[in-house]
Amino acid sequence: MKQIALLLFAVITFSCSQAQKTNFSKEALSQKLLATDDSQVTFKNILKKYKGKTLVIEVWASWCGDCVKAMPKVKELQASHPEASYLFLSADKTADKWKIGIEKHELKGDHFMMNDGMKGVFGKAIDLDWIPRYIIVDKTGKIVLYRAIETDFDKINETLSSLK
Repeated sequence: MKQIALLLFAVITFSCSQAQKTNFSKEALSQKLLATDDSQVTFKNILKKYKGKTLVIEVWASWCGDCVKAMPKVKELQASHPEASYLFLSADKTADKWKIGIEKHELKGDHFMMNDGMKGVFGKAIDLDWIPRYIIVDKTGKIVLYRAIETDFDKINETLSSLK
């Protein structure tokens, strides 16, 4: 009986930790990110710009091979869903490499960089465990897809199509 209770507890705990979130945590919203003009902007203020719009957030880094490999798929998404806005959040270690990566990969959208990388406060606040990572926010500001990776483009595309 103890084993069954322990197993049940483990399953519930794991299920809850992988649950779909519908809002960003207060910690994530309060974090400051580096803008391309070298100013610091809170994530909350970044998100305000997209009020009333569908938003695709990609967390990436210029050093990430899977991120670079996924760039053509991101560009296909942008072509298929021009009604959505695109926000790129970088986990690069230096602003120079981040800015070179934006230019090199011709990423169209808004760009910000996490000040403390993938495993820092912001990364933990959005449960970042893999990049590239995609988050979709609907026009009401609700997160409709919280955890998608480069193998989930069909799911990302379906989600965006359902929001049109």
